[in-house]
Amino acid sequence: MMTMIPFLPSLFIAILLVLGGIVTLIGTLGLLRFPDFTGRIHATTMGNTLGTIFVLLASAIMTYYVGDRVMFHEIVIVIFLFITSPISAMLLMRSYTLREERIGNNNN
Repeated sequence: MMTMIPFLPSLFIAILLVLGGIVTLIGTLGLLRFPDFTGRIHATTMGNTLGTIFVLLASAIMTYYVGDRVMFHEIVIVIFLFITSPISAMLLMRSYTLREERIGNNNN
């Protein structure tokens, strides 16, 4: 069974999907562009989080109009992403700073 989605929500869904792809691409380009680890981790974390939010918001709007399931999956993914992404970025940055301190202390 095929459900027709009105034009305006379809346009909004398409815009969110394109924005999610663009933001993720910009974050990926930041990975290539920035010279040091701190800039690279910031660009990829922001691109990952914001790009995924746009795509999940489009998915939530789509499931609202299709009506075949509740938006539970999207909500769980957003919560999981907001919890794990900053924690993993902080742990990576902490290990980087510890490594830089140890390398700096060994060179003196």
